[in-house]
Amino acid sequence: MPIDVFMTQLSPTMTEGKIARWLKKEGDTLESGEILAEVETDKATMEMEVVDEGVLHKILQPEGAVVPVGTPIAVIAEEGEEVADDYQPEGAAQETVSETPVEAAAEAAPAAAATPAPQEAAPVAKPGRIKASPLARRLAKQKGINLAAITGTGPGGRIVKADIEKAVRRGIHLGGTATATVTPPVRPLPQGPLPYHEDEYERVENTMMRKAIARRLSESKQQVPHFYLTIDVAMDRLMDLRAQLNEAADGAFRLSVNDFIIKAVARALSDVPAANASWMESHTLQHKHAHISVAVAIEGGLITPVIRFAEQKGIVDISNEVKELAGRARAGELKPEEYSGGTFSISNLGMYGIKQFAAIVNPPEGAILAVGGTEDRAVVENGQVVVKKMMSLTLSCDHRVVDGAVGAEFLAALKKHLETPASVLL
Repeated sequence: MPIDVFMTQLSPTMTEGKIARWLKKEGDTLESGEILAEVETDKATMEMEVVDEGVLHKILQPEGAVVPVGTPIAVIAEEGEEVADDYQPEGAAQETVSETPVEAAAEAAPAAAATPAPQEAAPVAKPGRIKASPLARRLAKQKGINLAAITGTGPGGRIVKADIEKAVRRGIHLGGTATATVTPPVRPLPQGPLPYHEDEYERVENTMMRKAIARRLSESKQQVPHFYLTIDVAMDRLMDLRAQLNEAADGAFRLSVNDFIIKAVARALSDVPAANASWMESHTLQHKHAHISVAVAIEGGLITPVIRFAEQKGIVDISNEVKELAGRARAGELKPEEYSGGTFSISNLGMYGIKQFAAIVNPPEGAILAVGGTEDRAVVENGQVVVKKMMSLTLSCDHRVVDGAVGAEFLAALKKHLETPASVLL
């Protein structure tokens, strides 16, 4: 029977993908492990592998198409198999999501807003109620996996979490109706012509990454109750220690200020574990380890590679890992597990001369630290005005999980570690 190939979730936060390039054409023989297509996700352009051998019978979505996770994109047939001319993959009736033209946005948005949210399609491939755990059902819905197409490996044929994860890795659904992620309605643009002359601007297509950043940050500011705390830190001792360590290393390594901040944040989270938390609707996750997301600017946006178990690593190891992950991030070579699963974020704009700023919380993390530059400032110490190297740090908190007192306690612990930097080396 024909095998339907669906857009699979290639990154943890991916809800739709753009087909950048088909590497196979209709009629080509497919072998397992070959690359079928390149898909632009919200993080990077990734390769979609062939998982079932056969012949690429039909390509359903052209290059450049943006389609939700769970939408059919191609049909595979066995060698010599005849496929009916009117064959339609399950879920093929769903429309491809594409960027709404400026001229049509005002008309398209009201229609989209008036359309009721689709209900989860009832499985048709198996008679009776499908036996699946609640977690498996939730994961299947999130990832566009049709339960009717899966054979459960749990007790009595029950579908469990491992079965869903296996289906996601395969990226293919055998019959049934796929449940696609629904993109929120487009907000109407002002009616009438744009208030700019065409020769005064250039239209730049928004990448999947840029659209994902816009969506996630908009959701964060709308749904997460932010509050902000700022503290000034004397950096003289840290700068002296950093210079001594780099000189002693004789080129073996070179520590940055950000390396010290990452380690100090990890130590402060160990001191104040209540600041290392994530909000869920029914419960709060109190994280046992500091998995630090470090914002890295790349072409077209930013990405946050994660330094895992930072509280257990030495500062030189952290420094080497940051450099390696940042280099691969800029080359678009990070794996999904390397930029997901963080518990706390750091965004550093000090190298651009920024004195102070407030960052947006990156859900489900409960807080993010905005790091400004180190500069000479006149401060009062023991009744005397002295010049010291100072840095301003601003903590953005999700008030649902991090209260003001907890945020203040965390910043006090962080200040202690940065102003007595030898503590991060112990």
